[in-house]
Amino acid sequence: MKIKGYSLYQVPPRWLFLKIETDEGITGWGEPVIEGRAATVKAAVHELMEYLIGKDPMHIEDHWNLMYRAGFYRGGPILMSAIAGIDQALWDIKGKFFNAPVYQLMGGKARDSIKIYSWIGGDRPADVADAAKTAANAGFTAVKMNATEELQYIDSFAKVEEVLKRVSAISEATNRTVGIGIDFHGRVHKPMAKVLAKALEPFHPMFIEEPVLPENNEALKEIAQCTSIPIATGERMFSRWQFKDLLKDGYVDIIQPDLSHAGGITECKKIISMAEAFDVAAAPHCPLGPIALAACLQVDATCHNVFIQEQSLGIHYNQGSDLLDYLTDKSVFSYENGFVKIPSGPGLGITINEAHVIKMDSEGHNWRNPVWRHKDGSIAEW
Repeated sequence: MKIKGYSLYQVPPRWLFLKIETDEGITGWGEPVIEGRAATVKAAVHELMEYLIGKDPMHIEDHWNLMYRAGFYRGGPILMSAIAGIDQALWDIKGKFFNAPVYQLMGGKARDSIKIYSWIGGDRPADVADAAKTAANAGFTAVKMNATEELQYIDSFAKVEEVLKRVSAISEATNRTVGIGIDFHGRVHKPMAKVLAKALEPFHPMFIEEPVLPENNEALKEIAQCTSIPIATGERMFSRWQFKDLLKDGYVDIIQPDLSHAGGITECKKIISMAEAFDVAAAPHCPLGPIALAACLQVDATCHNVFIQEQSLGIHYNQGSDLLDYLTDKSVFSYENGFVKIPSGPGLGITINEAHVIKMDSEGHNWRNPVWRHKDGSIAEW
């Protein structure tokens, strides 16, 4: 079997889909994208696919090393996201060839389903209590929210109090039965992160996420000394070599690699298994589309230390175009009591509605994240 061609589809709300075709009629789908840089990743996929046309798609490990190592310059969000989507599509082809889900080709399942959480509150968190109650009524036992809006390096404690009020409102609205993930989103710098982490302790959050940007991971030591709340990070880290030092330092409790950003199924399986050796949990990042989520679930099935999965069904970014719109069998992502079953169909376990993909590609998108500024006019972290 040989790779004979591929197609890329830039579809709303902010996704990029890849279809790889073989000379035996088996096709595979991947989702290579960085939110807000879809066109840039698209160009990188075109460059990388030059290596693979005419090659046997089954040699996934070799193809991964070729794409990563043969370019001399390596790593980073664009190249690793391009590799990720190609890798997902190759695994999809391999699973379809053997008529088996990807997890069967990676040692089999360690679980039948995985806990999921629901996003609430939007970019500027508001009405989170009602949203959390709605999620709880729908069966979710965990939610995640952005903690703050803009925060300066040193800012008013009034903004911290606003965070505490929102978290308190969620606890009261759900009778303290829902786990709360609080995403600092890299908006918080070290001085305020220490204050905020300590102030949140009485609410016993499920975790605090990305309390500082990954380029400032050395600050996790000080933050960890301020709080007993589990610390999560990793959505903006792109290889096992970046995660290596994070795990060795010992101040992270949950890693969050993204299977569309950190080298795909091949790389993220290694990253998550490496974390298991450090007794660190995993919660893969996935505010993306159906292919990315399907890839996550296949890896989740095989990794003992994955405890929860992010998913974006109904997230504020997806208005007008959501995950299920692109699937022929929408029941594959049926959520029940806050869990989703691992898809058991061949490959990634989903069937893409290609006609709808082509239609929406003609509409396309040019999604960009908001640009925020502080009151003094300086750029704020979004």
